[in-house]
Amino acid sequence: MSKVKDNSSDEKRVSAFGFFILWFGAAVSIAEMFTGSLLAPLGFSRGVQAILLGHLIGVIILGLTGIIGSDKRIPALVSTRISFGRYGSYGFSILNILQLLGWTGVMIISGARSVNEISKILWNFNNQVFWSVIIGLLICLWILAGIKKINKVNLIAVGLLLILTVFLSIVIFRTPGVTGSMAGDGISFGAAVELSVVMPLSWLPLISDYTRYSRSRKGGFWGSAGGYFLGSCWMYIIGLGAAIFTGSSDPSSILLALNFGIAALAIVVLSTVTTTFLDAYSAGVSFINIRTYANEKLTALVMAVLGTLVAIIIPIEQYQNFLYAIGSVFAPLFAILLTDYFIFKKTYIDNKKNFYVTNTCIWILGVVIYQKFSTVDFFLGSTLPVMVITGLLCIIFKGVVRKWTLLKSAQQR
Repeated sequence: MSKVKDNSSDEKRVSAFGFFILWFGAAVSIAEMFTGSLLAPLGFSRGVQAILLGHLIGVIILGLTGIIGSDKRIPALVSTRISFGRYGSYGFSILNILQLLGWTGVMIISGARSVNEISKILWNFNNQVFWSVIIGLLICLWILAGIKKINKVNLIAVGLLLILTVFLSIVIFRTPGVTGSMAGDGISFGAAVELSVVMPLSWLPLISDYTRYSRSRKGGFWGSAGGYFLGSCWMYIIGLGAAIFTGSSDPSSILLALNFGIAALAIVVLSTVTTTFLDAYSAGVSFINIRTYANEKLTALVMAVLGTLVAIIIPIEQYQNFLYAIGSVFAPLFAILLTDYFIFKKTYIDNKKNFYVTNTCIWILGVVIYQKFSTVDFFLGSTLPVMVITGLLCIIFKGVVRKWTLLKSAQQR
C-alpha cells in the first residue's frame, strides 16, 4: 500500500474566494434557470422551499467529496481508486466522460437554441449550428486560458453575469403576484427536491478536479459549497419566478418577454461558457486517469470539440430523465467512497488492488435501489435516502466480511 503523492505541489493554490467565484460562475447558467422553471407548478413558496432543501443536501455531499481532493491532491475519478481499485476507476472514468460529453452537448445546444431565438428577434438571423460553433469556440478559449488563469477570467465574466441577473431578478420579483402564486397540478414536492439535489450531484465526479488546488480543505469546502449553493439557488428561483411570470419554461422566451434584448444574448452566452468549460475540462481530466501521459489541456480541447459535435449532430431531449440517470450512477458510487473515507478512514490508494468486488456489488445494488426509489414520492427526494442506504449496506457488508475473515483465520490456527 502506498500514499498518494501530492501531484499538484507546483501549482498555484486557489483560495476559498477563488472557489466561490468558480462555482458561483458554474451555477449561473441557462440549464439551472430551466430546471428551476420546471418547479413552477408547486407555486413560488413551496418551490423555493424545495430548491433550498434540495440544494442544501446536494452541496453538503458535493463539499464532502471535494474534501478528498483537498486532502489527497488528486482528481475526482482518481480518488475512486480508494474504494474501487484502478480498474474500477477506469470504468467510472469512461462513464464520467460519456456523461460529461452529454452535459457539454446539452449545455451547448440549450445555449445555442436560446441565442438563436434571441438573434431571430433582434437581427432576423436564424442559424443554430452557427451559434453552437461560436459557443464551442469560446469554451475552447476558456480551456486555453488554463485553470490557474481562469479565475481572473471568471471574475470578469461572473461580475457581468451578476449585474445582468440582478436586473433580471428585479424585473421578475417586483411584478405583483409572482411570489404569491399558488401551487397547481404537476410536479410533487419530493420530485422537486430531487431535481434540486441532482444538479449539484452532477458535479460530484468533477469537484476534486478543482479542490485539489485548494489552499486548505476548509477553503475548498466552503468556497465550493457556498458559491454553488448561492448561485444555483438564485438561478433556480429566477427560473421559477420567470416561469410563473411569463407562463413559459424556455429561457430565451423568458428573457425576451422581459425585454432584455442584447443583455439576454450576453446572459445566455456567458453563462453557457462559464459552466460548460468545467464539463469539457473535467472530461479531459477523467481521460487522463486512463491514459496518464495524455496532455490535460489538449485532451480537454478535444472533449470540447466532441461536445460541440454532439450538440450539432445528436438531438438531446428528455432533460429530466438525463439528470435522474446521472444520480442513479454517481450517488451510490460516492456514497461508498465517502463511507470508506470518512467512516472507515481508508484514505490511501492500494496500488496492488486493481478491483474491489464487494464495493462494486454494493454500487450495482445502489443503482438498482435508486431506480426503484425514484418511483416513490419521498419528501426528501431519492438521492439522500439512497446514499444513506448504500452507506449502511457498505458498513454492514464490510462488517460481515471482516467477521468472516477473522473466523476463517481463527479456524486455520
